Amino acid sequence: MYKIKEIYYTIQGEGFHTGRPAIFCRFAGCNLWSGREEDRDKAICKFCDTDFWGTDGVNGGKYTASNLSQKLLSLWPETSEKPFLVCTGGEPGLQMDAVLIDALHHHHFEIAIETNGTVTLPEGIDWLCVSPKANTDINITKGNELKLVYPQNENKPEDFLHLDFEHFYLQPLDDAQQVQNTKACIEYCMKHPKWKLSVQTHKVLGID
Repeated sequence: MYKIKEIYYTIQGEGFHTGRPAIFCRFAGCNLWSGREEDRDKAICKFCDTDFWGTDGVNGGKYTASNLSQKLLSLWPETSEKPFLVCTGGEPGLQMDAVLIDALHHHHFEIAIETNGTVTLPEGIDWLCVSPKANTDINITKGNELKLVYPQNENKPEDFLHLDFEHFYLQPLDDAQQVQNTKACIEYCMKHPKWKLSVQTHKVLGID
């Protein structure tokens, strides 16, 4: 059974697929933080801005691979366009497996995943986005998109240039200094054009 916090249809707000309609499937649980606010000071990732604790969100629950695929497909509009799915969390890599990937591909899903890169993933995922977090060992060194929250004192952009990714993004850290962080991201990208700016447009637009 797969533990799911929430499932919803929206517009991808950040990274390479910004602006693309997508079904988001948020898996419960993470290996870098319990998800409970009382544990945030002990978390490896202290700036997480998503609620992935439990299974009580919209369409949340425990699913088999078949039932989850059917639920996801029910949210996609009647169109000839291939359904685009973003698996996120938490850390979706803790639950993603070959059985689920096969079930999703059976229904012609294009599968994207947003992972912290510390968990080995099964084969068959169509779009791989890694977002490294401080004080972790990255096990996934090749993929489509590396998206680094910036600034992080422990993680410098230059530390990841040797990795084999098609696209490199800097995304401003969303905290009390967000305006300054955004300016810092812009300046860094201007000086180092291998990096592109990723803005969380869903927050600007007020959508999930």
